[in-house]
Amino acid sequence: MLDLESRCPTASHWSQRQYEDLFSTRGDGPRRLVLLLEESADGAKHAPELQLESAPSRIATRVPGFLIANQIGPEWELENIVVAPASRRKGLATQLFTTLLARARETDSERVFLEVRESNQAARALYIQLGFEESGRRKLYYANPQEDAVLYRLVLTHGSTSDRCP
Repeated sequence: MLDLESRCPTASHWSQRQYEDLFSTRGDGPRRLVLLLEESADGAKHAPELQLESAPSRIATRVPGFLIANQIGPEWELENIVVAPASRRKGLATQLFTTLLARARETDSERVFLEVRESNQAARALYIQLGFEESGRRKLYYANPQEDAVLYRLVLTHGSTSDRCP
């Protein structure tokens, strides 16, 4: 995960310790969801077969993408999503998000939040396609290069549209 993330300049860059902490068995941190995409070894030139895991049972030799989110009460926050440059535009990020949104609905959550670099137009287009709405900005939030973070929110509906959260 660290290797993949280091090859993607628009990803949130975490330390090795932060990744190790994701898989610790301590129960004192936030409730996290970690999804790993593992590419099949058949060599076919199609979108990789996917195995989504919340806790890997073994180390994957090739991980073309992953997603990390945390749940705080009735809300989820996307902490990181990374898809390898060679694996982009194959629907992998959408599959990761679909799994996150299914988990959020299973836990009767109300909203999903995320932030993204203002310049990351591909990610922003995906978030809008998935139903997220821009909800704010954090001025000069990112460094190297310095730029704003754009905040997005997806309100999850439960039942009819009259049940929608504000």
